[in-house]
Amino acid sequence: MSAESTPEPGIPGEAGTTSGAAGSNGPRHRKERGRRKGLLIAAWTAAGIVVLGGTGMGYLYFKLNGNIKSVDIDQALGTDRPTKVDNGSENILVLGSDTRSGGNKKLGGGTDDGSARSDTAMIVHVYKGHKKASVVSVPRDTLVERPSCVDAEGVRHAAASGAMFNSAYSTGGAACAVKTVESMTGIRMDHYIEVDFSGFQKLIDDLGGVTVTTTKAISDRESHLHLAAGSHNLDGKQALGLVRTRHGVGDGSDLGRIQLQQAFIKALVNQVKHIGVLSSPTKLYDLADTATKTVTTDSDLGTVKNLASFANGLKGISSSNMNMVTMPVQYDSADVNRVLVDKAKARLVWTALKNDRAIPKAATKGTATGTAKGVVSS
Repeated sequence: MSAESTPEPGIPGEAGTTSGAAGSNGPRHRKERGRRKGLLIAAWTAAGIVVLGGTGMGYLYFKLNGNIKSVDIDQALGTDRPTKVDNGSENILVLGSDTRSGGNKKLGGGTDDGSARSDTAMIVHVYKGHKKASVVSVPRDTLVERPSCVDAEGVRHAAASGAMFNSAYSTGGAACAVKTVESMTGIRMDHYIEVDFSGFQKLIDDLGGVTVTTTKAISDRESHLHLAAGSHNLDGKQALGLVRTRHGVGDGSDLGRIQLQQAFIKALVNQVKHIGVLSSPTKLYDLADTATKTVTTDSDLGTVKNLASFANGLKGISSSNMNMVTMPVQYDSADVNRVLVDKAKARLVWTALKNDRAIPKAATKGTATGTAKGVVSS
């Protein structure tokens, strides 16, 4: 269902409280670089692209169209998927990715092995009426049952038990990541958006930075971030450092970092909604050019027209109407560097989203949590 066709009635219920889930500060994690955040910023900035067609710059529209990379998820996964729920809501899997090479390596991405990795994932549920959304962050170190899947090249990959969640993407790309999420949640993903983290840095610069307030000093040499407590207008490099940092604040856990990332996303959404990206054709084009080069989408969103239509349907969602939680997890007693899905509580989350309802507070009560909540605000 496209964003344009979604009905307008209000959203049932109020969102639950924000929660995180903590990992650990083990030796293996200390050696790793931070992870990058897949964001919906590319979709929001693409919302005005179609205006170019009416400004005498129609040829730029076609140039931007050629920037977008897409993956035919439906073709790769076939019919063995959860049933699509036609209740006016939409579910989008958003991933952050990098190749750990080239320009990404210069930004501090880890081993230059040329492989593509996704270490941050969000399941975004847009409620009927497109006025509210719930965002569920999926911890990268969660041990899951990874199903057998066929990647976009037609290669089948065997199932794996007790695999790290982010191994789905590194094993079989976007199609296998979607397959794993659908198997874990029982929810069909209507769309897929992947954001490259070097492109994310340029997007923030094109936007003129993002303003946040930190309640504590953050200093992390590995993510190249040093911020005193107070208000900051973060440029692209600083913003990337913030969403990657794990040792600069809190308990140094991977999942504590999710709390920082969620706070940054809310600040980013506020920024995008108030900068007036359509006021300057040049600024609009720069944003659109960067955005369309940065994203990989499912084939249904793989054109400027469709991506802009989809993004236009999200414009009514403010940060105050975004409920952000972390998938309920508990520590793995066998490995302090891993977490396990709290199946009973996670079931509350997935059932609520399937029925287009608010996530109940009970779903995140008593789950593992990081210690970075409240450190960053907009």
